[in-house]
Amino acid sequence: MIDYLAVFITFFAVIDPIGTVPVFIAVTREYDQKTKRRIALLATIVAACVLLFFVVIGEIILKALSIPLSAFQISGGIVLFLFALNMIFGDSKPEEEIKFLEDDHKDTAIFPLAVPSIASPGAMLAAVLLTENAIFSLFEQVQTVVMMLLVLVVVYILMLLSGFITRFIGTSGASVVSRVMGLILSAIATTNILTGINEYYQFVPAS
Repeated sequence: MIDYLAVFITFFAVIDPIGTVPVFIAVTREYDQKTKRRIALLATIVAACVLLFFVVIGEIILKALSIPLSAFQISGGIVLFLFALNMIFGDSKPEEEIKFLEDDHKDTAIFPLAVPSIASPGAMLAAVLLTENAIFSLFEQVQTVVMMLLVLVVVYILMLLSGFITRFIGTSGASVVSRVMGLILSAIATTNILTGINEYYQFVPAS
């Protein structure tokens, strides 16, 4: 049996449902409410599929390619850092680009919302580590997946409630929150990179 609370808290921390809300507000502020609901549902489903992919064969693929988990964490941190910079320094989009986004909202749901905001590098890494075949039984892995999916349900509910938050803080407030969260996200990304580097050199044998 797994520690349900510990696993839930772990996924809650790495998926960060609360931190996803300002990201959702920032990338969907040009859409109507119906489209926002579609984006929220699609982003949640895609994120769930990505994390389930890493639960099932993530460890196998990384081992087959001789990629240590620390290297995966470093590369994921770099991608997350670049996205954070875009949140901090991003300007308002021109009308043509906004129109393109409205016509193709599925891309917005997939990137940057589903990946790397919800299914973040840390969440992917946690999905692999908490379902490691050599440590956890199949039943324990199923339990872990259930806890992970519960966190994703929380993410979906918070995204649906983002309309109330938007009306409360306004467009300017959403822009400020987006930049602040970008700064926090950059710090998280840097932490992932530094942790990955530290773990990599701990396990690499000295030449």
